[in-house]
Amino acid sequence: MTHHGGHIFFAKTKEEATDYILGVAREKQAKTVVKAKSMVTEEIGLNDAFAAEGIQVTETDLAEYILQVARDAPSHVVVPAIHKDRHQIRQLFHDRLGYEGSETPEEMTRFVRTFIRGEFFKADIGITGCNFAVAESGSVCLVTNEGNARLCTTLPKTHIAVMGMERIVPEFRDVDIMITLLARNAVGLRLTGYNTWLTGPRQTDESDGPEEFHLVVVDNGRSAVLGSAFNDILRCIRCGACMNTCPAYRHIGGQGYASIYPGPVGAVLTPLLEGYQDFSFLPHLCSLCTACDAVCPVKIPLSALIRKHREEMVKQHIPPTSERMAIKAFSFLNSHPSLWKIGMVAGAPMAHWFIRKGRAPLNIGVLREWTRTRDLPTGDGESFRSWFRDHQKERKND
Repeated sequence: MTHHGGHIFFAKTKEEATDYILGVAREKQAKTVVKAKSMVTEEIGLNDAFAAEGIQVTETDLAEYILQVARDAPSHVVVPAIHKDRHQIRQLFHDRLGYEGSETPEEMTRFVRTFIRGEFFKADIGITGCNFAVAESGSVCLVTNEGNARLCTTLPKTHIAVMGMERIVPEFRDVDIMITLLARNAVGLRLTGYNTWLTGPRQTDESDGPEEFHLVVVDNGRSAVLGSAFNDILRCIRCGACMNTCPAYRHIGGQGYASIYPGPVGAVLTPLLEGYQDFSFLPHLCSLCTACDAVCPVKIPLSALIRKHREEMVKQHIPPTSERMAIKAFSFLNSHPSLWKIGMVAGAPMAHWFIRKGRAPLNIGVLREWTRTRDLPTGDGESFRSWFRDHQKERKND
């Protein structure tokens, strides 16, 4: 890529990445930026960095533009605004942009186009992500459905692509496989609408393209994952298949993960990039049903990695003392059949007497959070063992 006149910067942290990009913007005296959909730019907080610098940023992907107008965060890696329906979007456009049209997607899309189209022509810098980078040629590949990325990369005089360091593949033939997997598992198509290949800035024999090109390669904790027990997560191609099948994601929603990367992939990746301090709850947003393992096109053992996170947190004494003591007590009882039997025989009548209207008299810690939204079943005073014993007697008598 440098052979073709491009610039490459390796950013160890998200701060280094944003500082470099802001440095380019200052050098160009940029006032306006157009941006295509990119999860890694969300990860490094690029929009906030531009806002702090007084630079106007316009998201040109339709879903990202909706979220920008709503001042909201993405909830899915492929369909960022999946948590909003057309009624909400129509009302949003009416309140924020003065839209008076219908709530049909076609009319609302035409309305947004009138806002965004002019931004392409006056933008000083175009920002994109990078789905894959090819080591063989130094090219970057952009996989999109709307074509807005092509305007971001050709009309502004400066183009900056931001990629996670794990998105590099050896040769073009490897990318052929990757983009096919991505399209099929993300949107159910053989190919997406646009597959764009870029290798540096515009050359002398080319009619369009940027005068200057920068590729920012972001580490932000990825090199520490490489070669670790969580190495497999770096194979993720961000297709969203694990989210689409995950029962926890479907009930919680993407924003319940408090992370740019929701769902099973976020439960594995976010604690690695951001640490357990703020995201120790993510590996517990999983029932370990292994549905994500079955649909992952690159065969990442997501459920095993989530379980590994739980093991690591226990080793680091991250769970509260009360939780660790409760688990130890349960493990002790569970490993002694006689004590377990006594507990079951005594617990059945106790549950019958203590649970009233779906509530227990002692609601401590996580139990309180559970019963606040759910009712406990009222017991009949009989344990499963006693029921099974009586049931077997009845069958013999019959």
